[in-house]
Amino acid sequence: MKEILESIILNIVTNKEAVNITETQKDDIIEYQIKVANEDMGRVIGKQGRLAKSIRVVAKAIANREHKKVEIEFVD
Repeated sequence: MKEILESIILNIVTNKEAVNITETQKDDIIEYQIKVANEDMGRVIGKQGRLAKSIRVVAKAIANREHKKVEIEFVD
């Protein structure tokens, strides 16, 4: 799942070197913290958070197939 998130994020941002995705496992929840450059944060979140919400929906759909739960946090 991390690879899918990474490919989605890398296709959105302009500064690809600044992308950092960390994965932590807590019980049955997988948590991803996504860091991007400050100038790309608006691109990743989108207008009114629509793009960030879409990324979360895709991740939850993939996690649901594996009977897991996922949380995604965009960090400055």
